[in-house]
Amino acid sequence: MPLSEHEQRILEQLERELASEDPKLATTMSDGPRPSFARVAVAIIGVVVGLLMLIIGVSQSLAVVGILGFAVMVAAVVFASTPSKKTQLRVVDGKSSSRPARGGSNVKPKQAKSKGSFTQRMEERWEKRQREG
Repeated sequence: MPLSEHEQRILEQLERELASEDPKLATTMSDGPRPSFARVAVAIIGVVVGLLMLIIGVSQSLAVVGILGFAVMVAAVVFASTPSKKTQLRVVDGKSSSRPARGGSNVKPKQAKSKGSFTQRMEERWEKRQREG
C-alpha cells in the first residue's frame, strides 16, 4: 500500500532530521546497492567449481590446480559482493523522494549555482536551513 503525500512528507522530514542529527547512523541505515540474482547465481557456480578444483588438486597432489581453485572461489565471492556498473546510487532529497547521485554514468553534471568554494556553499545552505527551520 503506497504512502499518502502527507505520510511521504513526514517520512522525508524524519530522514532529513536523522541525517542532520546523526549522519553516521543515517549512512549506516541507508540502503546500499545489492547484488543482483544473476551475480549471486554466477558466484555460487564459481565457488562450487573452485571448490571442486581445490579438492581435485589436493587429492591428486596438483598444487597448481588447488591454487587455481582457491583463486576461482575468491574471484567469485568478489564478483558477487561488488555492485554492477549499471547500479545507480540515489540521494534522498527534500524536494522529491530521491534523485540520481551526481557523477553517475547516466547523470549529466549540473553547474553550481554559486561560484563560491564548497565550504561557502555549505555555510550558505546551513544558514538558509536555520532561517527556514
